[in-house]
Amino acid sequence: MSEAAATSKNDDATPEAYPYFWDKEAGPLKAFLTKYKPSMVQDDGTKPWLWVERTAPAREGTNPDAATAEAIELLKEMTKRVEDIQNDDSIPTRANKKKGLKSKKELREEVQREAAEKLKEISTKHSFVSGKWLMFVPADKVDAVWASIAASLVEGPLASTSAYLTKVATSPREQRPYHQHLLCIYVPDVYDKDSVTAVMKVLLRQHGANLSGVKSNLYTAIGLDSKHASGIQSTVWKNAALMHDAEMKALKDAYFAELSAAKASSKSEDTADGAGAKDTAAKAAKPKLKNVGKVGGSP
Repeated sequence: MSEAAATSKNDDATPEAYPYFWDKEAGPLKAFLTKYKPSMVQDDGTKPWLWVERTAPAREGTNPDAATAEAIELLKEMTKRVEDIQNDDSIPTRANKKKGLKSKKELREEVQREAAEKLKEISTKHSFVSGKWLMFVPADKVDAVWASIAASLVEGPLASTSAYLTKVATSPREQRPYHQHLLCIYVPDVYDKDSVTAVMKVLLRQHGANLSGVKSNLYTAIGLDSKHASGIQSTVWKNAALMHDAEMKALKDAYFAELSAAKASSKSEDTADGAGAKDTAAKAAKPKLKNVGKVGGSP
């Protein structure tokens, strides 16, 4: 599943009276996760997502509609500027430092960086700064990963972070080879680097997650994805902008080492239990010797 296919303008709005949405008033989380699994719920156009909410986000002072309208106009302007650069034959493909000429690529990137900064200004002005960590999960692993993330958010390691909501894509109508499910973990402010990084650390260390960056909900609302004509980066943060590769690897390695140790311990216990059961069974099956008294009378 591509980012473009997985997100649309209203995908970040939590639905009302929707059976595939869980909050603390909806009964035990375990029952919800058992009943509704992403591999088993098929999207017929009415149930694209499963949702789990730890706490409702603060909405006071936010104006997503105004932010979206302003950002759409900005995106149109920036897209045109990028296209004009691309179509201007007077701009060289390669930079010429001696003549002080920048390449098409350099000029496009300047516009794209400017656009990202202006989108941040719009988000901040209208208090529409929420967003989400993105994960793409293989179909054969999605049920286990989703259950783990959802439980972590409500009553596990993620509950101690700013993350407040998660969702996962349900299954497409037709089976596709190598299909992946988009899983999102929502944060209240994508521009709060420390808060976003704290969530990242938990996802890596406690879940071994394969992360695809942090996307603003405003970006989703205006249709800015990785295939957009503007070429503007479709995520506010890439992984490497928040953490060094070595640190990310160390956190994931620690998770998988712990997982392997737990599996080995469980296997060892199962083996010991099996051996104990065999000993007990053997003892029970062993014939007992009869207690034979002395033959004959006293001397």
